[in-house]
Amino acid sequence: MAARPYWKGQIRLALVSIPVEVYSATKSGATIAFNQIHEPSGQRIKYEKVVPGIGPIDVDEIVKGFEYSKGEYVLLDEKEIEGVKLESKKTLELTQFVDAQDIDMIYFEKPYYVVPADDLAEEAFIVLREALRRSRKIGLGQLAMRGREYVVSIKACGRGMVMETLRYADEVHKAASYFRDIGDADPDEELLDLATTLIDKKTGKFDASDFHDRYVDALKELIERKKKGKTLNIESADSGGKDARGSNVVDLMAALKNSLGKSDTGTKKPAGKAAAKAPAKKEAAKAPAKPPAKPAARKRA
Repeated sequence: MAARPYWKGQIRLALVSIPVEVYSATKSGATIAFNQIHEPSGQRIKYEKVVPGIGPIDVDEIVKGFEYSKGEYVLLDEKEIEGVKLESKKTLELTQFVDAQDIDMIYFEKPYYVVPADDLAEEAFIVLREALRRSRKIGLGQLAMRGREYVVSIKACGRGMVMETLRYADEVHKAASYFRDIGDADPDEELLDLATTLIDKKTGKFDASDFHDRYVDALKELIERKKKGKTLNIESADSGGKDARGSNVVDLMAALKNSLGKSDTGTKKPAGKAAAKAPAKKEAAKAPAKPPAKPAARKRA
């Protein structure tokens, strides 16, 4: 079954309009969904739409309301809300172009794939895509989707383009209020060199398939064990309430050096470990065998 577009409209650059379709570029991960269960009966808990003093009501009787004063509402139906005229509901006008690094990553929210709506739109689509790629810029505009207007960015991506919704300035907490108590002293140069070397040794190309949700995997295993009637000793699995960091002061220099050592040997075959254990067995063979213990004498009654 073909995917349904999340949004259909046109990208406008000055006097040029390009019909496009927008598709969600991401999907929900393999999350574990839980239901609330009434333990004594084993039945699932359900919720009803109720009005105080009236009781359960029909869904068709529900409209949206904005509370402008305590207990006072302006009522709006879906047709009235949909009737709000906003040009960005059908047109994404690119009003500005910026370098990608000019936008802090914290503002990017969700990606969407953008494709030409038909063959007639393809030529103009390709021209815009390649112009963005050659200039190494991303386009900015505003777009209304699903009940709100977003700031969005457009950039080239393979044969198509990617649109990303951006957070508004008032949706992002100012970093200074969180970072102001962090000292501004320069780090020790030797420690900095060690940390940089460790980063270099662990640097590689990003591959999303290298990572998976270990928490979901553990939950699935727990569910399978419970289905088979197996119990788990939860208390032995945790740290007993102790701080996992321990009470000893960690020597940062030693920790970084040890980390570098581990990164050097981390990719080697485990045969070396087995070879290291061999001499221990040899020494054990040379040690004289202890005589068997004599049985204790039994006392006469």
